[in-house]
Amino acid sequence: MVWHLPNIMTFSRLAMLPVFVVAFYLPFDWARPVACFIFATAALTDWADGFFARRMGLDSRFGAFIDPVADKLIVATALVLIVQTDARWFVALAAAVIIGRELTISALREWLSETGMRAKVKVSRLGKTKTAFQMTGLSFLIYRQDLWSLPIYDIGLLLIVIAAGLTLWSMFDYWRAAWPLLTSE
Repeated sequence: MVWHLPNIMTFSRLAMLPVFVVAFYLPFDWARPVACFIFATAALTDWADGFFARRMGLDSRFGAFIDPVADKLIVATALVLIVQTDARWFVALAAAVIIGRELTISALREWLSETGMRAKVKVSRLGKTKTAFQMTGLSFLIYRQDLWSLPIYDIGLLLIVIAAGLTLWSMFDYWRAAWPLLTSE
């Protein structure tokens, strides 16, 4: 049963990806706020699809596969777009840390799945906190414009640097939990 609400939400996140990229590059004042709205909507569907899957008992192996793929694609795309428009070293480093962590943890989870031990690296509260900082920071960076007198872009930079720090911390937590399994052979 692939076509249920949580998976439809996940597929909608994938469908938003090209629309997000096009909106990001449109040459209009309203383009970045629209791109931010699309990204924020995708971030909310990331939370909502998991909530509804658990609440409605619609967890599936397919959903467990496609949901993180959609998440990582939208986040990596947003980070690449941000670095392309702001190539300062700390922005690029934060992006590299976040994308690198996502690839590393995905590979770790894949390996642990093959060994039947994937439950050892479940999503933690720290991972959820990292995601909240990351999605909020990226939304602010995409929006870019000041809102009233708030320097939205600067706040986004701070949040994404914090998210990169939390990303490293959560990655080390996952590695610490998986290390005995990795070295047991």
